[in-house]
Amino acid sequence: MPTVSTVLEDGSLVEMLYRPEEHRTVFCVFKDGTWREENTIVAGGQRLVPYSPNNNLLKNNVVLLPSTPREFGSEDELLAEIQSYLHRYLDVSPLFEKIAAYYVLLSWVYDAFNELPYLRARGDYGSGKTRFLLVIGSICYKPIFASGASTVSPIFRILDVFRGTLILDEGDFHASDEKAEIVKILNNGNAKGFPVLRSEVLRSGEFDPRAYHVYGPKIVASRGFFEDRALESRFLSESMGQHRMRKDVPINLPDDQKAEALELRNKLLLFRFRARPHQRIVPNLIDESIEPRFNQVFTPLLSIIQNAQTREELLEMARRYDRESLTDRSQDVEAQVLTIIHDMLHSGEQRLPLQAIASWFVDRYGDDYERKVTPRWIGWVIRRRLDLTTHKSDGVFVIPLSEEPKLKRLWERYGIGTEEPQLIETSAETNNNSHPVPGTGGTSGIQNP
Repeated sequence: MPTVSTVLEDGSLVEMLYRPEEHRTVFCVFKDGTWREENTIVAGGQRLVPYSPNNNLLKNNVVLLPSTPREFGSEDELLAEIQSYLHRYLDVSPLFEKIAAYYVLLSWVYDAFNELPYLRARGDYGSGKTRFLLVIGSICYKPIFASGASTVSPIFRILDVFRGTLILDEGDFHASDEKAEIVKILNNGNAKGFPVLRSEVLRSGEFDPRAYHVYGPKIVASRGFFEDRALESRFLSESMGQHRMRKDVPINLPDDQKAEALELRNKLLLFRFRARPHQRIVPNLIDESIEPRFNQVFTPLLSIIQNAQTREELLEMARRYDRESLTDRSQDVEAQVLTIIHDMLHSGEQRLPLQAIASWFVDRYGDDYERKVTPRWIGWVIRRRLDLTTHKSDGVFVIPLSEEPKLKRLWERYGIGTEEPQLIETSAETNNNSHPVPGTGGTSGIQNP
C-alpha cells in the first residue's frame, strides 16, 4: 500500500522523505526520541511502501516533502528562524508575520486538533498574493500547490492521499461550478469527520459514492470575500497591497529560497516528531466574550503559542473579528425585525400584531428594500429565518412565553439592546394551541410587561 504518513499501533510516527538528487523516497520512523529510515513497513497485515520518486506530484513540486530530520535547538529558536525567513521574502504586517509563523507550526501538528483556522491573503492582482502562497506554503506540512490544477477534481484526490496543507489561489478557478467545489472543500475541511462525497463511475458503469477526506490546514488567496459568513469566520486574513513593498524584500525570489524552505521543512519534521504526541487544546484559552465559532478556529492556534503577549494579540484579533461579524449581522433583515420586536416591547405596547410590526418596519427600514414589505413577509422572517414559533391568541398570532429564552439569545447574538424584556403570556395564549401555516400571514402579538 503506497503511504505518505501514518501512525503505527505502537505510537511510532511515520513520514515519507523525498530526495530528488538521489532519486529516492524512503520512510522516516520516529519512536521514543529516536528515528530511523525504512524502505518498507509491515503494519496491520499490510506492507506499506513510500510513493515512487517518479510520481509526477513529487517531480513537479506540486507536493513538497522534507528530505531528512534536522536538529533545530529550542522551539523559540525554530520560531525565530521561521519568522526571519518570512520577513526576508514577504511583506506583511508584524502581527500577521507572527501569526503566519505560528500557523506553520500548527500545520505540522494539525492532526492533533479537531478544528482549524485557515490563513488567507486578500487583495487585487499584483498585491503579492502569489508570493504569500509560495513563501508560507513552502514550509508548511506537506504543502499541496493546487493553483496549477485545470479542474477541482484532482484536488479532492490529492488531499485524500497526502493529508497535507492545501495552497490555493481561488482566482485560478473561474467557472461557477468549480468555485462551488472549492467552497465545498473549504466548508468541510476545517473540522474532522466531514469528508466530501463524490460519485465515481466504475468500469461496469455503476456509480460508486466515495468519501474524500479534505480536513487540514489551508492557505488561500482571494480578491474578495466569500458570501458564506460561516466560511469567512474561519479565515485569519491579511489585506495585501495596502502600501509599497519594503525595499529589502526581493522582487524575484532567489534560488536560495527553495533551499532555505527545504532546510526549514527538515527541522519542522523533527519538530513534528517531538511535539505531535503532546499537542492538545488548552481549555483556559477560550474567551467566553466571543462567539463559539471564533473560539473554535482560534483556540488550536492559541494552544501552539507560548508567548503571552502574542497570545493576547491574537485574542484581540479574534475579538475584532467577532465585533465585525456582529456589525455585519446587524444589517440583516433578521436583526432589523428583532430590533423592531425589542423596541416595541420597550415602547409600552401591550399587543403587537403582525400588522404593527410590519408598520414599524416600513417606517424605519422600508426605504432600504425594493420589495414591498408586507405582514406576510414579516411573518415568514419571524418563523422561517428566526425560527420563532407563533400561535394564535384572541384571534391574533403571538410569540409565546416558551420563545423567551430564544429571543434573549437572538438579541444577544445580534447585539440588540442591553436590557432583556420579559414576555408575559395570557391565559388565552395558554389555552389556544393552534398554529399558523408558515407564510400565510395573519397578525402576530406579544405581551409587554
